[in-house]
Amino acid sequence: MMKKEYLHTEDMDVGYRGKTLISHICLQVKGGQVVTLIGPNGSGKSTILKSIIRQLDLMGGTVYLDGTDMKCLTPRQSARKMAVLMTERIQPERMTCREVVSAGRYPYTGLMGILGREDQEKTDEALSMVGAMELASADFLELSDGQRQRILLARAICQEPELIVLDEPTSFLDIRYKLEILTIIKELVCKKQTAVLMSLHELDLAQRISDYVVCVNGSAVDRMGTPEEIFTSDYVRKLYGITAGSYCAELGFPEMEPAPGPPQVFVIGGNGTGLPVYRKLQRQGIPFAAGILHSNDVEYPVAKALAAEVIEERPFWPIREETFQKAAEVLAQCGKVICCIDSFGPMNEGNRRLAQLGKEK
Repeated sequence: MMKKEYLHTEDMDVGYRGKTLISHICLQVKGGQVVTLIGPNGSGKSTILKSIIRQLDLMGGTVYLDGTDMKCLTPRQSARKMAVLMTERIQPERMTCREVVSAGRYPYTGLMGILGREDQEKTDEALSMVGAMELASADFLELSDGQRQRILLARAICQEPELIVLDEPTSFLDIRYKLEILTIIKELVCKKQTAVLMSLHELDLAQRISDYVVCVNGSAVDRMGTPEEIFTSDYVRKLYGITAGSYCAELGFPEMEPAPGPPQVFVIGGNGTGLPVYRKLQRQGIPFAAGILHSNDVEYPVAKALAAEVIEERPFWPIREETFQKAAEVLAQCGKVICCIDSFGPMNEGNRRLAQLGKEK
């Protein structure tokens, strides 16, 4: 089924104070789709979003909202189609959470701003959707950051928009609230076919929630594509200019630099059992070797990032004799062996022999 296009930018140039920063931006956001902007701090993600929502004047080009040039829409007409949640902290004095959420209904009220029964029902529905009914009568300013973000998202939902624009919606939130906010966003996208355009700093979250990713590097939109196309170790390192440590594309998070020097400890791991040991040794500045790991093992990317040396085997192959002998040579040079495995299957017979060799030495 073809998804309806709710936002389209055509040769959009953005900047401020009369200076163009990024030119010829062509974005499309369709219903039931999450499009995420990523890039280093100061690369222009917020400038792009603020230009789309008309907080900043366009330097050039056109923004179409549901097929209409936004210049031709009144603020009330725009608000019926697009809701906005930016990073600026709002400070509504003496307002309950219900009052903050119900403000999303004002594009639909008359000049007096009087809320009707349907508006009240929409307010309750939005509060319920973000799991905040118990906060309805609470003072908005007395909430935690995570609770406030849920209420502001409820206000956006209350507008019944076709498109929601969010600038770093998970910043300053703990892991619980990050996951709650993104789960609500995904529910909107899947159940209501809402279109979502947002920026995120957390690459692991962007990789998991996005349908399409737009990479901004400060002077241009560098690349656009699916998460599978964008989140590769080499490209993320290039986009962010990573010079220390590395980015693990397979698992979606950064890793520190390995401890320098030849390996002092040999770690026999696999299936995730070695991960805490790798990280503890790295924190303590102890170089180590890891093996024997099949190259499709879940902990292989972390071992490659943190170990001084990794002895690997081909995926789905029993450990070959030459691989075992290579591991045995490295083990012999180490002063300590740590075996993280307590049972060995037929494919892992080489590691059982390796562990026995470690005990003997």
